[in-house]
Amino acid sequence: MILVTGGLGHIGSATVQALLDAGEECVLVQRRKPEIPNGRFSGPVSAVQADVQDLDALQAIGRTHAITGVVHMAGSMPWPPNPDEPPVDAARNALGGLFNIVQVAQEWGVRRLSLASTIGVYAGLVDTGALSEDLPVPLTAPHVIPTFKRISELLGQHLAAATGLEIIHLRISGAWGPLGHLPNFAFPAPTFVHAAATGTPVDLSGVAGRCRADDGLDLCYVYDLGRATALLQTADTLAHTTYNVAAGRLTTNAQVIAAIRSVVPDFDVELEPGASVPPSYLDITRLHDDTGYVPEWDLERSVADYIAYFRAGHPQ
Repeated sequence: MILVTGGLGHIGSATVQALLDAGEECVLVQRRKPEIPNGRFSGPVSAVQADVQDLDALQAIGRTHAITGVVHMAGSMPWPPNPDEPPVDAARNALGGLFNIVQVAQEWGVRRLSLASTIGVYAGLVDTGALSEDLPVPLTAPHVIPTFKRISELLGQHLAAATGLEIIHLRISGAWGPLGHLPNFAFPAPTFVHAAATGTPVDLSGVAGRCRADDGLDLCYVYDLGRATALLQTADTLAHTTYNVAAGRLTTNAQVIAAIRSVVPDFDVELEPGASVPPSYLDITRLHDDTGYVPEWDLERSVADYIAYFRAGHPQ
């Protein structure tokens, strides 16, 4: 049985479904009371309310479920910021959650622990084009999320060597699709799709960057991310401990808009031409070689599915 923290979230839900498709049983861990919506998953799953910062609660899960693997999707970082929590306490609690996950994984003798990381760990590199896992990442970061993900990777490497536990790091890029953030502060594609599906004006006020026509990112539809994660978690053997998890291609805003207009011809948005950031995407050769993963959701299929999702009345 695979334990998935954040298993009702954006990537977590897709991962659980992919694990079910692979014949695995899953138990979900959510900080809030986990109420599984009808139709979310194709089969039964167990759900437990627990905070990863509560070691006793996590250990109790192992007394009622035979956990064989762990996928840690819940964020071990102080984000979004809580103005009522002192920064030092916030950082301590965030890292404490990571330590708790590693501790219970070791206690349960799991086969593999997967820790979600981010493309943001590459921020600051001057390289453009395909970014490979072998590139040396800077020790500085522009945001709290890549900051703590870099810390998580370093701690994971140390703890894997010290404990003998197999820990892998998933550098995830451009997650979008059902249950995703709306708006997504990192890129505007979900905002474009929502506006087109609902017939409302495009509002980019909640998007921090990448808002010019030729700005792009390695956008990966969430179902592909879930399947890639499941493949890594269940592979018999892995040759590496760090994997780029993405589509392996650059998708620009102009391409997203063109795909939307193939479904909603009168979609209206005007972007400043050019790009504000150098083009880059993730090299997924390592992921493909070790698991056979090939993205199944191209841009046109993703856009059509996401528009249909919003038109069905889903809020995000």
